Amino acid sequence: MMQADPRALRFAAALTTVVLALVLVTGSAWLLAVQAAVFALSASGASPYGMVFRVMVKSPPGEPEDSRPPRFAQLVGLVFALAGLAGYATQITPLALGATAAALFAAFLNAAFGFCLGCEMYPIIRRLLPAAR
Repeated sequence: MMQADPRALRFAAALTTVVLALVLVTGSAWLLAVQAAVFALSASGASPYGMVFRVMVKSPPGEPEDSRPPRFAQLVGLVFALAGLAGYATQITPLALGATAAALFAAFLNAAFGFCLGCEMYPIIRRLLPAAR
């Protein structure tokens, strides 16, 4: 089982919060597309923000955690980013702003309070989907 540094996860959530806030302020679909790519890479286990964290912080994590729930959370973020991009592409502004704001809210909760909505959803989804076990 792969392990994740909780400090890196909160660092990534903080950067994601900044990026998504900038998307809402600027209306930049391109910036949202970049964040969607970050979500996709992070869901696959190659987090760009995590790599930045590892370069900046050399101390070992106090207690690593299972990487599967945070990777699932990144997949959920990707779904919301793609929905936001669909809203921008089709000029359905409420979809673009709503999906981006929902992703921002989740990222902010993790960055500010260490509460990962996607991580909390992970065991529930695993129980509901027999194929996910």
